[in-house]
Amino acid sequence: MINITLNQLDINTAAEVLQKVVIKTPLQYHRKLSEKYGCDLYLKREDLQNVRSYKIRGAYNLIQSLSQEQRKNGVVCASAGNHAQGVAFSCRELEIKGVIYMPSITPKQKINQVRMFGGENVEIFLIGDTFDECQYHALLHAKNHKMEFIPPFDHLKIIEGQGTVAKEILADQPDIDLIFVPVGGGGLCAGVSSYLKTFSPHTKIIGVEPQGAPSMTEALKAGHPVVLDKIENFVDGASVKKVGDITFEFCKDAISKMLLVPEGKVSTTILQLYTEDAIVAEPAGALSIAALEQYADHLKGKTVVCVISGGNNDIDRMQEIKERSLLHEGLKHYFIVRFAQRPGALKEFVNHILGPDDDIVRFEFIQKHNKETGPALIGIEVKDVDDFHLLVSRMDSEKINYTLINENENLFEYLV
Repeated sequence: MINITLNQLDINTAAEVLQKVVIKTPLQYHRKLSEKYGCDLYLKREDLQNVRSYKIRGAYNLIQSLSQEQRKNGVVCASAGNHAQGVAFSCRELEIKGVIYMPSITPKQKINQVRMFGGENVEIFLIGDTFDECQYHALLHAKNHKMEFIPPFDHLKIIEGQGTVAKEILADQPDIDLIFVPVGGGGLCAGVSSYLKTFSPHTKIIGVEPQGAPSMTEALKAGHPVVLDKIENFVDGASVKKVGDITFEFCKDAISKMLLVPEGKVSTTILQLYTEDAIVAEPAGALSIAALEQYADHLKGKTVVCVISGGNNDIDRMQEIKERSLLHEGLKHYFIVRFAQRPGALKEFVNHILGPDDDIVRFEFIQKHNKETGPALIGIEVKDVDDFHLLVSRMDSEKINYTLINENENLFEYLV
């Protein structure tokens, strides 16, 4: 067990160090969400931070603390994007050489941002499909070249920096009942919880993870960090196979509740924030708001803060985000339809089976092994969930031979 005590952190000093490089981001009252949940709800807008996420806080706080010898050798990091941008910014600001490893699936927008913030001070390597694979290579590089590894979350200086988010929140709103914090490796949650435990001990911390990467949830169940067999990488800023050993020690007794949010719900929240509030949130940044519905019964009459942890969302991902949202909301469905082998069968399906507001958004025949035309894969969007039930009812009454594949994970991934 790691022996960690709160007095090992000095978040107030970290805040002083960070004054010249970070923005004191707004704590904005959100009228619509406040009315919806019967509370006073505020958004901590770290999407408006330099490098568009809170990650600069921890990265700069650690790198500036290095000795001259360590600075001379340079630094290495592994990151899905936001930590990399924080490290790149810090390297350029402090005139240090940086080597940055990013998963090969990292959105182009984040890669370009790293290049922009780091300039000639950083070199980028894309490798592996997950953060954990990427980190393995980064650690190897650091060892072979005697460079300092800058972890994304599991370091006291990183946690100190992230904890300045809580210091800013309390400066603007000193009486908080609940704070929703996105959790990946646990650095932000560890920093926020340690500061609140000292200066606002009555505040309950609600940790939020993507359903496909429940690393803190499983760690809390086990009583120690565990390595997940596999994770869903859609919420890339909060998808790790194992939370930090140090961050876990801070979080294990501080988190009042862990909530898991389906990736489809995260997608819906991203779209709502964009269309209704002109807020560009990345998937991890939308986690805290996406979790509110699950905890609605506990929000009434409370003062609530949701941390929007970042806004690095690649526009190329918007089609995927819309697709996931529609599937989650029950507004898009995929079928395998085996049409009767007679003229006019497809025309009858369009004219008599589809409702007035139903829309075919994908249609393709599935080729058999002998290259004969087989059944059709059809994607249909509906305007309301009730329209879907009516559609299925008409298909059943007309004895249409079909298979709904939305909930058949293997078939869905293979065909869609």
